[in-house]
Parts: sequence; structure tokens; C-alpha cells
Amino acid sequence: MFLNRQALAFFPCFIFPMASLAQPALEEIVVTADYRLNLVDDIPASITVIDADTMSRRNAQHLEDILLNAPNVNFASGGSRARFIQIRGIGERGQFSEPLNSSVGMLIDGVDFSGIGNAAMLYDMEQVEILLGPQGTRYGSNALAGLINLQTRAPTSEFSAGMQLQGANAGEQGLAGYISGPATDDLFYRLSVQQLDSDGFSQNLFLNRPTNEREETTLRAKFRWLMTDTEQLDFTTAMIDLDNGYDAFSLDNTRDTLSDEPGFDRQDSKLASINFSSSRFDNFSLEIIGGYALSDIAYGYDEDWVYAGFHPFEYSSTDQYFRDRETVSGEIRLLSSESGALLDGRTQWVAGIYSLHQDVDLDRNYSFLDDIYSSRFIIDRLAVYAETNTALSDNWSLDIGLRGERFSAEFMDTNGLLFSPDDNLFGGKFSLNYQLPGDGLAYVSASRGYKSGGFNTDGSLDADLREFDSEALWNYEAGLKKSFLENRLNLRFALFYMDRTDVQISSSTVRMRVDGSSEFIDFIGNAAAGTNRGAELDLQWLAADSLTFYGSLGLLDSRYENFINSAGANLDGREQAHAPGYQFTLGSRFEISPALSVDINLQGRDSFYFSDSHNEQSGDYVLINASVRYSLDKLSLNLWARNLADEDYLVRGFYFGNDPRDNYTAKGYTQLGEPARYGLTLNFDF
Repeated sequence: MFLNRQALAFFPCFIFPMASLAQPALEEIVVTADYRLNLVDDIPASITVIDADTMSRRNAQHLEDILLNAPNVNFASGGSRARFIQIRGIGERGQFSEPLNSSVGMLIDGVDFSGIGNAAMLYDMEQVEILLGPQGTRYGSNALAGLINLQTRAPTSEFSAGMQLQGANAGEQGLAGYISGPATDDLFYRLSVQQLDSDGFSQNLFLNRPTNEREETTLRAKFRWLMTDTEQLDFTTAMIDLDNGYDAFSLDNTRDTLSDEPGFDRQDSKLASINFSSSRFDNFSLEIIGGYALSDIAYGYDEDWVYAGFHPFEYSSTDQYFRDRETVSGEIRLLSSESGALLDGRTQWVAGIYSLHQDVDLDRNYSFLDDIYSSRFIIDRLAVYAETNTALSDNWSLDIGLRGERFSAEFMDTNGLLFSPDDNLFGGKFSLNYQLPGDGLAYVSASRGYKSGGFNTDGSLDADLREFDSEALWNYEAGLKKSFLENRLNLRFALFYMDRTDVQISSSTVRMRVDGSSEFIDFIGNAAAGTNRGAELDLQWLAADSLTFYGSLGLLDSRYENFINSAGANLDGREQAHAPGYQFTLGSRFEISPALSVDINLQGRDSFYFSDSHNEQSGDYVLINASVRYSLDKLSLNLWARNLADEDYLVRGFYFGNDPRDNYTAKGYTQLGEPARYGLTLNFDF
């Protein structure tokens, strides 16, 4: 059903709402992921911005905790945290071996973390910006489906400091704090730290202890140096250390596990970014942007999911992956000033050059390999881009963007495989915009995204499954952004149609070993074509000074064309994997008094296929979330709950044989999402 009974029981809360601290008018939102700082309602594209207040009310610790707030955004778990994200039905769902070319880009303070979303911790985060649709001009081959930009809070010109304490069920404890202010008249700083520990949500009955525990530490430092009246330097460095367990699957699809060698999901990332800007030139400003990240990633699991002696026909196996990933990026960007605009001052422009170098070393320790398997995968991307915005009249404007990219890679492994692919790729956009009378924007656009091809490296794959081609996508979109009722009602709406060619699909196949057990092999191939079309709606209504309604809705129809999967099944016309037909958020906030406010919302998602290689589906669900906040001077108490009705929902699924009790008959195995969560968070600002 579209809404379950628990959800319907809460609908009176929306008729007689419980809503938030409100302002006389809705606040304007500035997006930092674009070339220039722009208000979200001035950008001709579908964008969702999740602010710090929303994250605080949900006690969101990680990106996965807030993704349901964005229409047509899904995620795949398969670990302690959701590492892989899908936008409008497009995106990877897992990774076992190299290479991985991401469909959804992710930036943390300007540093590329595409494909390793474990690092997306949210303490001291200013906002999360989700750009839906291909970013072929802005970011290139890592953003075929869209881009997620995480922006932490900037240093302040006046001294401030704060501390956060929290406790929650599942043994969760958190301690965090920040300090910010001026070091000198021209130099400002912000330092923050968080330690978060949890027992997780499952119990290992064989070991009699939790084995999905979390131990997560985040350290950040940001500096802003006002060098001169026209020049500024921003520097960010951070350390994100996740030492988490991973023991999520059981033969009976419950949270009670039986593994004797439970897995792990660890990531130790260090990052640094620099952004130098200068407006000393008459006709343009200059930006120089650099990013560096070094990540030590360890992921492993008990493949048989049980203990030795569980069954006479059992097998025993562990599979462990150890990666060192280094990413270096650089960008030089020129942005026209008012005096540098072309065509009699009607055309603003941006031009730049971008480079990225990534080096990934993998060691795989697998029970069924005679020795440790090692590989090295090196990527180099070099791109040039330009974008113009031309005022055609007082109301009409035209955006044109182009990006050309040279992609090259090298791969080598201990099996003697050698690949050195290279490709020339291009993307761009065209947008015709109309400034509505009063306040609002309507637009129609066409944009092209792309993703480089690659190869599969598993030693037991057939030769014809080794390589796959690059993928291209055309996105056609029409949108409306409009404020009503003296900026008390804000609406953003978009219709889109995406035409995909040489669709890269993550498939799997199962091979029988000599001992009768199954070998699960994940690989990527190309389908002939596919289409993704739908609609996205964001709505905020300040119904009274103390009452706000908010909501979002994503509708998606995704289909494959002329595609036969690895099992020989014809999937022509079938929905794409991890592409739910709808998802929504519906909520209200109410200020009971100047100190006390309440927020309650429903979040729902349609069922979706887990994979393109089988027919297992997730089932639809609705989650109920709520928070009560009490604020007094510099003290804030937040009593929060997520999934209040303790709804069972699924975040990852596979289909193969792994149970010796039924002679390894193939069937579905699933990972459950977060159960009912509730806790108390205390914030104190000095």
C-alpha cells in the first residue's frame, strides 16, 4: 500500500500540524556547487539543498540519514554505511574489484570522494547540495547522474564555540565540539571534532555480542586568510576515521547473525583542499582550486555467514579487500566581471581547466585464492570547459556550456592482466530561461553527461565479459521555481526525460566450485539503451509565523531497451535496478512557544529491484520521524526519533545459493535498514 496503517494514524498531525521555528518569510538558499555563488531559485536545474537545521532535527550523523529528503535519490548499503548513491535511477550499487567509474559525483569541501561515500559524516556541516541530472559541464565523467556537494561550516569573524552530547538506543554515544573565530585581523579559523560510537543493530548469536558496531571519529580544520582587499585564501584539512563492523546478512534474513569470522568496514581518510580567489583583474576574477585525499579502505565479510560445525555440507570462506586510494585534483577558473562581460555586457562567462589523478592499490585476501590477489588502477582526467550566460532581453536568458575531457587509465594485476584504455569524452548543456514577473524562474534545458568505459578483472570471467564501453546520456528538462504569498510559499518543480545509450549495468553471475559451493561474481556490462523519465517537486509553505509545512515528491519511470542479462533473461522494458517509482517526504514544524518546537514527517519509497541479474525486490515502505526541540539562550535539547513505528525495510539484496540446509538452493538474501532509533542530543554554544 502507498501508506501503511501507522502512517495513516499520524495524518491528523498534518491536519492540525506540529511545525517549526519560523520566520516572516522563507530564507533564501545559496548554492556553492555552481561556478558562481547563486541562489538555488536562480539556477535553471533541479537542486535539493538540505540545511543544517534539517540535519540537526533528524540527528543525522551520515549522508544516508538525510537522502530520503531529496526526490529521486536512492542508496545501496552492503556495508556499515551507505557508500553508493543512485540519482534518478542511475548509480553504482557495490564494488568488489577495480575499476569503478562513478555515476554520482561526491565532493567534501571540494575534494573528490566519488564512490566512497562512507566518509560523508555530517557534524558541523553547513548544507548538503544534491544536483540532480548530468553535470557534464560542471564536473564531467564522475557525474553522469548528478553531483552531491557537502559543505562544512566556514570560519567566523567573531569567536564562537560549542559542544554536543548525545545518547541513543543501540548503545550510541556521541561527543563533539567546535571552536571558531579570528586568529588575527585577517586570519580566521574553525576547528571541529566528533567521536561517535554505537553497538549497531544486530546481534551475533554464535559469538554472543554485537558485530555491526561503529566507532567513528571526525576531525576538521578550516582557515580563511583575507590576504588583501581583492584576494582570499581558504584552506581545509580533515581526518575521517571509521572503524566499523560489518555482519549484516544471515541465512534467515534477520538481524541475528551466526558468523564465526564477522566482517569489517573501515576507512581512514585524510583530505586537504585549497581555494585561492582574486578579483584584482579588471575583466575577470581568478580561482585556483586544489584537492587531495588519501584513503585507507578495508572491507571484508564472512562469505558463508555461519560458524564451523553449523551443517555437515557447509563451506567456510572469508573475502577481504584492502585498498589504498590517492586522489589529487586541480582547477584553474576564470569568471568574467561586470566590465569583462561580452556582447555589450550581456554575456557573462566562465572558462577553466581541470585535472584529476587517482591511484588505487588493491589487495584481496580470499579463501578460494591460492595467494593474495593484487591490482593497481590509475586514472588521469584532463578537461577544459566554458560556460556563458547571455541576457537576451529583460526576462529571457540563454546558458550554453561545453566540456571536453581526455580520459586515460592503466590497470595491472597479479594475474598478468594489462589494460590501458583511453577516450575522448564531451558533455555540455543548453538552457533557455525566463524570469517570471515578480519572483520566479522557468526554464527548458538539454544537457549531455558521460561516463568512461572500462573492464572487468575477475579471473574466472569469460573473455566477452571483460570490457565495456563508455556511456552517454542526454537529459531534457523543464522546470519552474516560484515564490508566492510574499515569499511564504516556495515551489520548485521539474520534469525530465533521460535518454541513455550503451548503458553500463552492474550484473552478476554465479559459478559452481568443485566443492559444490557457489562463487558470486559481480561485473559490469553494456545494455543497448535505456530511458529514465519523471518529475521532482519541492514545496515549503510558511502557513503562519509559527507553522511550516514542507514536502518533496519524486516520480520515476525507468526502462531498459533491448537488454539481455547475464542469465539470458530478456529485460526489455523492465525497470532499472534501485530506481523506485516514487518517493516522498511530507512534514510539518510547529513553534509551540519561543523555546519549544516540534517536527514530524513521513518519508516513503516505492519498491525497487535490487539488481539487473535477478528479480528480488525491496518492497515499499513509509517511515515516521519526529523531533521535539527545547532552546533556551545558548542551550538546545533535541529529543528525536527515526523510523518511529519500527518499520522493516530493505537496503540491499542478492539472489544466490548460500544455505547448506537446502543444498544451496538459490534464493533472495537481504540487508535490513535502520530499525527504530530514538535519542537525546544536547547542544551548548558558548
